Order: sequence, then C-alpha cells, then structure tokens
Amino acid sequence: MASDTPAPERYDGFDRMPIGGGWRAGRAGKTATDTDPYTGETLTEIPLADADDLDEAYATAKEAQREWAARLPSDRADVMRRAARIMEARKDEIVEWHIRESGAAAPAAEFEFAITLRDFHEASSYPYRVEGRILPADIEGKESRVYRRPVGVVAVISPWNVPMHLSNRSVAPALALGNAVVLKPAGDTPVTGGLLLAKVYEEAGLPPGLLSVVIGAGRDIGDAIVSHPTPRVVSFTGSTPVGKGIAEKAGLKKLSLELGGNGPLVVLDDADLGYAVDAAVFGKFFHQGQVCMITNRIVVDAAVHDEFVDRYVERVRGLKAGDPREGDTVIGPIINGKQLEGIQQKVAQAREDGAEQLLGGDPTGPIGSVLPPHVLLGSNDVATARQEVFGPVATIIRARDEADALAIANDTEYGLSSAVFTRDTLRGVNFALQVEAGMTHVNDSPLNDENNTAFGGEKESGLGRFGGEWAIEEFTTDHWISVQHTRRQFPF
Repeated sequence: MASDTPAPERYDGFDRMPIGGGWRAGRAGKTATDTDPYTGETLTEIPLADADDLDEAYATAKEAQREWAARLPSDRADVMRRAARIMEARKDEIVEWHIRESGAAAPAAEFEFAITLRDFHEASSYPYRVEGRILPADIEGKESRVYRRPVGVVAVISPWNVPMHLSNRSVAPALALGNAVVLKPAGDTPVTGGLLLAKVYEEAGLPPGLLSVVIGAGRDIGDAIVSHPTPRVVSFTGSTPVGKGIAEKAGLKKLSLELGGNGPLVVLDDADLGYAVDAAVFGKFFHQGQVCMITNRIVVDAAVHDEFVDRYVERVRGLKAGDPREGDTVIGPIINGKQLEGIQQKVAQAREDGAEQLLGGDPTGPIGSVLPPHVLLGSNDVATARQEVFGPVATIIRARDEADALAIANDTEYGLSSAVFTRDTLRGVNFALQVEAGMTHVNDSPLNDENNTAFGGEKESGLGRFGGEWAIEEFTTDHWISVQHTRRQFPF
C-alpha cells in the first residue's frame, strides 16, 4: 500500500560544506566541479577547503565532543535511530544521488542505500555496548577499574567507490560512541560521500560542530588532516600506497586502514559449476568491479576449467553495459577518465604478458566512460591478475589441483577478501583456513563481506577491523582508575 505521507523537500545547498558548526564555502580560492560520470553533466560546484578550514573543523570538533560524550546513551542512540528513519523517508533521493554521482547502476545504488541504513541501526546499539572492567588487585583494600571512554576526535577519509557507506561505517559508530568526526570524502563523490550524509545527521538532530565535512585538494588538506594533532584515530579506506603514506604521517595515532585487494575466487573440482559461475559473475562485475572486496582473480581446477570458462563467458556476454538509470543495466560508467585509462592499460599489458582475451570491447556512452565486461585467460603473472584492476575485467586462471589453487590464491601481496566453492563444506572450511586473507567465504560471493558487521584485511590490505565489536575497540580507549579504600603503608 502506498504511503500518504508526502516526500520530504529535497536537500539543497551542496555548494557549501558543514565546517565548525555552519554550512559555508571553503577558503582555498579554488572550486571543484562534481560531474555525472555517465553524462558529464555538472551536478554542483564546491569552493574548496584549505588548512585554515581544517583547523576550524578540528577546533570546533574538540570543543563539541566534550558535551556530546557527557550525554546519556539514549541521546546518542536516538540520533542514530532518527537518521535511519530519515534515510528511509528519503530513499529515492539518496538512490538517485548514487546513480548520478558515482555511476552506480540501480542494483548497486539500492545495495549501498541498504548497507548505509544498516550502519545507522547498528550504531544505535553502540552506546549500550560499551563495557568497563573490574580487575583483581594484589594490594589490600585496592580496587582497579577500567573505563571505556571515547577517543575524542576521529578523522575519516573515504573513497569514491561505495562512498556513503564507506564514510558512514566509521562516522556512525564514532559519533554513537561519543566522539566528534572530521570527514574528508573523495573528490569524485563529495555529495554521497559526505555532504548528503551530513544533511541526514543535521536533520536527525546531531549537535552542530560534531561532524564537519572538508572537501579540498590533497596538497591543501590531504596531509594535514592526518598529521594534525587533534584527531586520535584516523580511519581510511583506499589504496595501499596512500594508506602507507598515512601511516608515515599520522604519528602516534590509532589507525584503521582498509586498503587494496586482489581477491581470489577458487572453484574446486567438485563445485556446483552453475552456482559458482553465478557467484563469480556477480562477484566480479557488481558496480563495474569498483569494489575493494570484488573478485579480481578466478582460480579454477583443471578438471572443470574448460566447462567453467564456457559457462562464464556465456553469462557475461549477456550483461548489459550502459546507462545506469535504466533498470536492467548491470555495468555503468567508470568513475573518471584516469581510472578508465588505467584499466585499459592493465588489459593491454595482460595481453602482452600472454593472456588470451575472450570478451571485451571499446568504451561506449555519451562521454565514452562505459567499459564493456572483459574476460581473459591467463596465469597469475599477467597484469590483470597480478594487480588490482578495479574495473569490469575478469581473469580466469587454470590450477592443476587443489594444492596449486591454494598456492595461486596466496601468491599476492594482498589479503583482503576471498572465496572457495566446493560441495564438501568441511573441505571448503579447511581450504579457507589456509587462505591468507582477512575474510574467506565458502560457497558465497566475496561481496557478501558487506553484509557482515565486521571486516578487514591482512598483509598489504590493511590494518585493524571495521564494524561490530571492533568498532567499539577502534573508537574508544581504556582509562584505568585505581581506588585505594584503606590507608596503606608506603616504603618511605
């Protein structure tokens, strides 16, 4: 039954950002143009922030956080619950922004809406899940207590590929636990990655100054947001090289880093091939392959390799690439020209490395930003298998047997997400336990990492974990307080 409640008036004012408790233009003297990656249409123009704006954001956050941390748990939980209701009321508006700004096809835009909504619901429970401890003491009359306190101010730096969720999975728990946040979204998605989220929080009644969104050039605020003395935690999702740079510049701060991936999806000789093909198609081509936990390599046992390849190519050939506004489109535009060029270079290099291209084609669309799905056969050494592609390019690798498949899966510097397919659950779990990754799925797509409450990587794929109980650990700190109830004798 359709609701009689009228849709709320759409948000506007995305040419300004919330800094220090009010919405205003940045002071850098430069303006960024936010465009639709499919049509090239200008969505908004934003006067950028500079280091002075960042200083103001941090100073206001530090001041506002003290009062916020002293609030009752119910006050902070209520903001998250109201934000969830606002998201639901504004679903069409939010989904449309994802399609227009990030180029997400409808299934990806709906998916991101759902997991961002889940972020708010999960965060509403955090104020009641913070627990202290009473520790034993070997001194008569002494009591040792450990309190969990918010860290203070958190810096969040988020990417463009799943912008709203990858911002909010840190912003929501940090705020719910009594912290303030300064958020720097990616330049390609300033609205969905930051400004739209800030509007939701503002409407939900979050006190001014607790969330600032700074949009600026990397050379103006990129280093400063990390090296600034105010934040105690830096939460970053993005590339491994940038993550390493943050680790060098952050100083004595707690870091939560989710970095690059090169996810293997392994198909063993007893797998349900039809099911494995479906999972591998979804796991590779969802959101044009622009997800860090996407399947980058498909490793298939030689006994079923040829049949798998035939079925896979047939399925991929039927995927529609084009306008993300059309409901049956699966593959929309690549986010920007630089990213598209990088994907094409990796495909060309893979062919030079000896890979056989079974499917592909040139970019299409109004501005030539839609890359059709590519399927290549190659070894683990070709460029599209050796490197994170971050685009609609699948590389299928033949493995001699299970042991060889495991060796191939682990032959990468990354260790984020992975999957294995087999009809034998025990075999799958034993295989998964040997994969060098933060997450391994048995008979499911790696993208279902996003349906879990906690995830993270190993090796070059990151540091720390996001979500669930880990979020409480990341955004709070222990404060040990001892109480001596009786007079004691001191040595001198």
